[in-house]
Amino acid sequence: MNKDTFGDNIDNSDLESDVRNAVEQGNDVQEMVRKFTVSAISTRSIEIESLRQIATEVLRGAREGAQNELRKSAAQTETARERLKQAVTGLDAALAQFAEASKLALEEAAGHAQKFPDRDLAGARVSLESLETIYLEALHGAGIGLKDTASEILRDLAMHAQINGSTFGAQVKNSLVIISHQLANVERAQVATVLNLAQATSNFMRQIAAGALSGLSDSVKPCRQSQDKVN
Repeated sequence: MNKDTFGDNIDNSDLESDVRNAVEQGNDVQEMVRKFTVSAISTRSIEIESLRQIATEVLRGAREGAQNELRKSAAQTETARERLKQAVTGLDAALAQFAEASKLALEEAAGHAQKFPDRDLAGARVSLESLETIYLEALHGAGIGLKDTASEILRDLAMHAQINGSTFGAQVKNSLVIISHQLANVERAQVATVLNLAQATSNFMRQIAAGALSGLSDSVKPCRQSQDKVN
């Protein structure tokens, strides 16, 4: 694993197995997956390919965990479906918190008469604009190529997400509005310090992972009701 954007070199190879175990055990799957995903985002690079890899690992682990349960008994189908839905919702919540962390970083910089370089803002806009595509591609990919029941369930969830959109879409839109405003004013601003957006966002993600921003964690959790509409 390459050294990430912020100088850390942390092995997150256990992400997939952690998610698999959470799904197999079935205890508060949504919250466990959210925590694992936030932790991975907070310690890896927040570039597009890293986020894509994290989403892929989470969904692969969720599929494997559900399939392991299904091998025990065909009667476990509804249980497996519910746990997979919770895992997908947990991933959704973590990505929402990533988008919110970017927005908080921008707002805090503006509040202290600071700014980010236009290249950082442009890169953040591209990443956020790609976030939902990454999520949907990973969700579709997790259900492709295999004909087991867990993959079929994931394909259903992917179709539902494609039609209805992701819960974190609102957080992404809010962040993009602020980034666009910052880009429009970047040359006119009189600032004391130029900051690094990736570092600032990472700092907020680490606080979320550590539970230091518990209010934020609660405010951007996806609504279970939207997921429950999936048959």
